[in-house]
Amino acid sequence: MSAIQSPKVYLLPNLMTAGNLFCGFAAVLRIYDGAREIDFLAAAADFHDAIWFILAACIFDLLDGRLARLGGHESAFGREFDSLADIVSFGLAPALLVYQIVLGEFKNLGWMIAFVYLTCGALRLARFNCVAAAGPSSNPDKNFTGFPIPAAAGVIASLTLFMLWLDEGERTIGRWKYALPALMIFLSFMMFSKFRYPSFKAVNWRTTQSIPRFFFLIALLALTVKFYQWMAALIFLVYLLYGFLRPFLSPNRRRVIEEEIGEEPPENETFEEVP
Repeated sequence: MSAIQSPKVYLLPNLMTAGNLFCGFAAVLRIYDGAREIDFLAAAADFHDAIWFILAACIFDLLDGRLARLGGHESAFGREFDSLADIVSFGLAPALLVYQIVLGEFKNLGWMIAFVYLTCGALRLARFNCVAAAGPSSNPDKNFTGFPIPAAAGVIASLTLFMLWLDEGERTIGRWKYALPALMIFLSFMMFSKFRYPSFKAVNWRTTQSIPRFFFLIALLALTVKFYQWMAALIFLVYLLYGFLRPFLSPNRRRVIEEEIGEEPPENETFEEVP
């Protein structure tokens, strides 16, 4: 009877995944700290920290896949580890954040909405692992089928950041917070929809761009840093809405738009389930 071979653990990609998991864990702790605060202003500071940890987890999640593909170090271990980190950072943390801000007011209905979002995220990640374990596609695609869970968490976190900024100094968040429960249900549906989203997997350390496009990206980054209170939400919402508009765009128009940030869509698109 042959011994079970230990999985290979590639250092840099899995360090990025560990960073993702750390940010998710830290976000949960800050949300818990905020929930114990009696004064809303003190709780809002904790929620701000949690939002930054969730957004930082998005960056780590982006980097781990790039490093793995760049070095040819994609592995079953890395895929499973990444999914476990994602369910904490992009499933549990956003669900707890929205629950503490608004869903708690709805009692049983509130925790059910948060649980539906968390379950849909977990099912999406499990589905991806099953598809990936079945073997590579004969015609691999560079697109997401359905809205990816890191982007869903980014939408929730960035919009919550925007709401906290709008009501900065107030004793509570305004009525806009009641849009968050409906948004969570909508994102739960979108994670299993058939809308296509560019994954930007073609973007790596070797990607080249023209000088005008390079300056466009620099300007976009500068604007995001300068006006982070609302620019992050705008970027995530544009990405969400792009999935609805993409089917109505001609292949040439899609190519022009997606090449602006380094992605070139394949000539013959096929549906592939990815997280």
